[in-house]
Amino acid sequence: MLLQMAIDRVSVSEAENIISLTNGKVDIVEIGTSLIKDFGVADSVGFLKKRFPKQVILADLKTIDEGEYEFHQVFDAGADIATVMGAASYATIRACQKTTRERQREYMIDLLGLDAEEIRALAVFDDAIFCLHLPSDCTGAGLIEMIQQGKESLAGVRRIAAAGGVGLETIPFFKSSGIEIAIVGSAITKSADIAKSVADFKKAID
Repeated sequence: MLLQMAIDRVSVSEAENIISLTNGKVDIVEIGTSLIKDFGVADSVGFLKKRFPKQVILADLKTIDEGEYEFHQVFDAGADIATVMGAASYATIRACQKTTRERQREYMIDLLGLDAEEIRALAVFDDAIFCLHLPSDCTGAGLIEMIQQGKESLAGVRRIAAAGGVGLETIPFFKSSGIEIAIVGSAITKSADIAKSVADFKKAID
C-alpha cells in the first residue's frame, strides 16, 4: 500500500514546510484543490515540483470539463498524476485519459458523490486509479461503509485509492480490502509532529 498525503487550505510556503518535514517518506504528495485554486497551477504545483523534483506529485484538479487543456496545464507544471471527476462527461474523462497517455503520466478518477451503478460504468477506464472519496464535510463518518460498497462496484478494478477522514485506525481495514493508496490529510498535516505521523502511517502500512 502507498501513502498519499493531501495538503489543503494552507499557503504554498506552509505546504513546502510540510513536505520538507516528511523526509521523502510519503509516496505521493497531493497538491489539494484549494491550493491550486488559491495560488494557481504554476505557483502551487509548479513551484513545489521544482522544490521537490524527486517527489511524486498529484494535482487534485477535480477536472469536470476542459479535460485536455487542464491536464496539459498541470503536466506542464510537473504533476505526475492529475484528477478528473467521475461525474464528468465520458468525453471529458476520455480526453483526460488520452492526454495522460500522451504525456506518459497517470490519472485518478474521483468517485465523489456517485452511486453504485455510476461507479460500475466507469470501470471501462481500466488504466485509471479510482478514488473512493468520502466528502470532507462528512468528517469521516461512514468511511468504512462507503469503501465496502464501493469495492463491490469496482469488482475487477486493479487500482483503488480511498480518502476522507482516514486515520491510523482505518489502515488495517484498507489493507484487508486491497486498497492500493491510502490518502491521508489532516491526520498528518494538522498533527503536532508531522514527521512522527508519517512514520506511524508508514509503519502501519508496511
